[in-house]
Amino acid sequence: MALDLAIIFSVIIVGAILFLPKLSRLDIWRATVTPLASIIGSGFLVLAPILVTEYGEYAPLVMAGLCFCAYLFGAAIRFNIFARNSPNQREDLVLERLEIAASWALVFAFMISVAYYLNLFGAFAINQTSFDSPVNAKLLTSGVYILILTVGWFHGFKALEKMEYAAVAIKLAVIAGLLVGLAWYFGQKTTAGELYFHSASLSGWPAVTLAFGLVITVQGFETSRYLGRDYDPETRIKSMRLAQIVCAIIYMAYIALFAFTFDRSEFHLSETAIIDMMGLITPLLTIMLIIAALAAQFSAAIADTSGSGGLIEELTRGRMTARYGYALLVIVGLVVTWEADVFHIIAYASRAFAAYYTLQSAIAVRHAFMTAGTHWNRKIGFSLLVVIGTLIVFYGNDVESSNQG
Repeated sequence: MALDLAIIFSVIIVGAILFLPKLSRLDIWRATVTPLASIIGSGFLVLAPILVTEYGEYAPLVMAGLCFCAYLFGAAIRFNIFARNSPNQREDLVLERLEIAASWALVFAFMISVAYYLNLFGAFAINQTSFDSPVNAKLLTSGVYILILTVGWFHGFKALEKMEYAAVAIKLAVIAGLLVGLAWYFGQKTTAGELYFHSASLSGWPAVTLAFGLVITVQGFETSRYLGRDYDPETRIKSMRLAQIVCAIIYMAYIALFAFTFDRSEFHLSETAIIDMMGLITPLLTIMLIIAALAAQFSAAIADTSGSGGLIEELTRGRMTARYGYALLVIVGLVVTWEADVFHIIAYASRAFAAYYTLQSAIAVRHAFMTAGTHWNRKIGFSLLVVIGTLIVFYGNDVESSNQG
């Protein structure tokens, strides 16, 4: 009872702070909310069971590596925002072609990521019902796809996009409650001397390729790159950096508490394993997680669908309108939904976003060599990111394949 009250109190306090008019109207915070919403999304729900199952006590180190890798890719995109808006910036055909290629890579990444979001939506929505089965989850996912297409085709997404701030605030408030519950449970286990130190199930190259395949779980910071209509370059750069730092702190606290608190034998690796684990702490967290998960998946799917449709219309110069872009996304998503499970989709999405990050890193390399006074460490660093991104594209793996390897 005391724990439930502490969780509810933390959710209310964090929610109240996030809904304060002074905070919600701050440009830097509103600009931070968009990448924050994308980074702390579906990955937060599936990541802990995967990391603990495969990496054991080294899970926090792998999480730190993922956050650091994402921050470096973010640095390349932040440099591109700065360079593109520099008064000394000049026209360059190579840069123009790289930008177009990066935009198409992002369109494809959006298509896969929406499949990822909505498949998790389907799994979480029926998890606690008598209809819980993989087929029913896919049927529900397909139904949501049709709903999104219908709304996008006939009404557009503006009304739904206005829900973004509220959805993010609710999600962060629930995460605060989750961390309070985990910290309490961790404290109990520590006092009783019952912490778990699991050995890693994977090692060597399979462990590396699985980490490559988990990049999607810390993806989302790139959205700051496309907020130029609403915010100046300096605000976008600062907000992306702030979003990545906040997310890294949350992810590290979450994984560190989770990794040593639960016995691996207590859960089976599935997209909804986190629900069962939180139920061991208190049933309240199960209810809160399901609500937050459904809101997070649906809002993220809407945002990426809208972004994909808009990019397709822009890249085809209006020859394919956003509505047809939505239709293409739904077709691809339905095929992926029925041909792959969530863990395969995670690996596909990671590769797709890695392709985008690789191209953005290549753009950063080009900017760095074209901009007078750019320090050599940036030129070398961005070049290394191109190599790392390429490795992720070709070798990023899913859980099942890594274990077979």
